[in-house]
Amino acid sequence: MYSNPVIPGYYPDPSVCRVDNDYYLVTSSNEYFPGVPILHSRDLVHWRQIGHCLTRTSQVPLHKCASSQGIFAPTIRYHDGIFYVITTNTSTGGNFYVHTDDPTGEWSEPIWLDHNGIDPSLFFDTDGRVYVSVNGQPDGQPAGIYLFEIDLQTGKRRTETRRIWGGTGGRFPEASHLYYLNNSYYLMIAEGGTEYGHMVTMARSTTPWGLYESCPYNPILTHRDRGFHPIQGTGHADLVEAHDGSWWLVFLAFRPHGGNFHHLGRETFLAPVSWTGDGWPIVNHGRSIEFTMDTPSLPPYHWPPEAARDNFDHTTLRPCWNFLRNPYAQDWSLTERPGWLRLYSSSLTLNDQDSPTFIGRRQQHFSCKARVLLDFTPQYEGEEAGLVIMANEKHHYEIAITRVDNVRNIIVRRRVGDLVAIVASQTIDDHLVELEIQASAEMYTFACTLPGKPSRKLATGATRYLSSEVAASFTGVYLGMYATGKGKASRTPADFDWFEYSPE
Repeated sequence: MYSNPVIPGYYPDPSVCRVDNDYYLVTSSNEYFPGVPILHSRDLVHWRQIGHCLTRTSQVPLHKCASSQGIFAPTIRYHDGIFYVITTNTSTGGNFYVHTDDPTGEWSEPIWLDHNGIDPSLFFDTDGRVYVSVNGQPDGQPAGIYLFEIDLQTGKRRTETRRIWGGTGGRFPEASHLYYLNNSYYLMIAEGGTEYGHMVTMARSTTPWGLYESCPYNPILTHRDRGFHPIQGTGHADLVEAHDGSWWLVFLAFRPHGGNFHHLGRETFLAPVSWTGDGWPIVNHGRSIEFTMDTPSLPPYHWPPEAARDNFDHTTLRPCWNFLRNPYAQDWSLTERPGWLRLYSSSLTLNDQDSPTFIGRRQQHFSCKARVLLDFTPQYEGEEAGLVIMANEKHHYEIAITRVDNVRNIIVRRRVGDLVAIVASQTIDDHLVELEIQASAEMYTFACTLPGKPSRKLATGATRYLSSEVAASFTGVYLGMYATGKGKASRTPADFDWFEYSPE
């Protein structure tokens, strides 16, 4: 028995590979930097993030990348002692892959492909040939999955691109993966769009090029006809054989609430796979995916829990932290005030399609609390620093310290599209202030605590206005620290002694 999602929060488009008894999984990262989080497990249920595949601007240029663009749908594969991750930068460059012999270390510079589209996947055939499948069609050609052979060292195409399968009729055939099993080539894709009509379909052939026979049990996974089920959007899957011989599917889904709104993003789920006598996969015995899956699984392997509080006492950030797009080095420091994270107000704000001074982490639980201890004295009107819950530059709520009429204030601001309002304000004298955002499935509550005084609730904001349905976002929400000069660059430091994230 195990619980879903196995990786909660914004970890969409999962792809997995096995190396002996170890499993490595990557997901999309869109406009966030570093790009492509990589996670490690020994039982497919309990995962820990060990780093990112794209840690340098040369690998993942995201300058002024539009929200929900950037890095789409990576695939990870292991071949002859080397890990490969292939993905798409929808903002700059297109399709590329990187490689390493140590998934916790540095990955190579990109090897670019001269083919458009998204969701590329690598396939290493038994005869040594290497293929890329992708959903982008040449001009004038019908939608579907396209295939070409490449030179692995250079990324150059060795063959023309050929359409190999159009799917079962659902829109947006994408997220393809090829497997060689039982003397057949299996092609698994997603159809229906990564929304409520999402599904996984399968086909097979005697050669990589087809003709492909559609699985008679398609779709092998979908919740498109389960409108009131608490798990929706199941799709974009990858198949893996465990070291005990069992088969599993990792895939994305999301958890709507309050009238079909979801704000945590598309998350990673897990389901068992069995095989029919005629060689087709059946996911979870053809039943719905549930939060608790009562099925035999691998012996549990628990990682040591990560401390709820980050005291910023190292010279590098934990793997959970991200910037918006490629950060500006002068905007932050872990060494200028040891034991504190120092942020400098830049001229950019959270409303800009750029890289404002921001460091955040995914919200992974409906009910949770984020707190920071902040030392900040703004020097001029409008300069501010604080704690934000962020969907994108047009949808975010923040609690911050700022200066208004030459007086130091704590404010709560809500931005929902073009509607921007300060909904609470309190004058303060103290330099050290604790700021807090407490989350439930339906509501965020903003509070502050001054030295020697009890916590004071300042305002609330509905979670639905930061949801994917309202914010038009592919990503889930982030909880983060920020600083801004609102049009003026400043060297006034905003020092964060600690950040604490705790599920409730």
